[in-house]
Amino acid sequence: MKRATAGRRLLVPIATTVVIVAVLLSLGVWQLERRVDKLALIAALDDRLAAAPVALPPAARWGAVRKARDEFRRVTLTGVIDADEQAQVFASGSPLRKDVSGTGVWVFAPVRLASGETVVVNRGFLADGQEMPPLPANEPVTLTGYIRFPEPPGWLTPHADRTKHLWFVRDHLAMAQALGWADPQHVAPFYIDLEAPVPTGGGPKPGPLQVSLKNDHLQYAVTWFLLAAAVTIAFGFWLRGQKLPPSSSL
Repeated sequence: MKRATAGRRLLVPIATTVVIVAVLLSLGVWQLERRVDKLALIAALDDRLAAAPVALPPAARWGAVRKARDEFRRVTLTGVIDADEQAQVFASGSPLRKDVSGTGVWVFAPVRLASGETVVVNRGFLADGQEMPPLPANEPVTLTGYIRFPEPPGWLTPHADRTKHLWFVRDHLAMAQALGWADPQHVAPFYIDLEAPVPTGGGPKPGPLQVSLKNDHLQYAVTWFLLAAAVTIAFGFWLRGQKLPPSSSL
């Protein structure tokens, strides 16, 4: 009877240990799956960044452009940059641009296409104190850049200062609506991070992007598996220290 009671007393710690180990093992497997996905994403991004630029899809196909499949693809477009109502996004360095350091702004502006639609472009980085040369008025230019998608604001993101045309996230659709760049239906759902042409003097400075994604999932997986093993071993030592009364014989 005493042995049965002691056995029931061990059911809770045994069940708890089994649940903990199962959770740790599942986290390890999840990290391995994420590693496979991350490797595939890195390979895809490397291919997109290294590929030759292609013509920007026509407006009729903008709805089919997807972030997972098309972000960071290099494209070319020709249009007129409207510099009258440019917007700025506060910047402090960039993980995608090794040539950008210090504080400044990203300069966003609408580009009017010959078809009548508008594509917003990030013209590049303008450091604090740097002057911005004027653009040629109503002169079409050919641009090369990368397809990017807007950033959602976080809980701690400051509100935009519309009087100064200053934003704190790259939300080109909010800029277009606030500054009246175009009817929202005629603005591309993505914007273009410009790579070229580089202005001869002053800024903003466009440039090539370098996407460097961390891939630490293998070491995370090993950590979870080691924790599962440690919990199992510790429980085994604990269980050996539990003295069960001898079984009684009739």
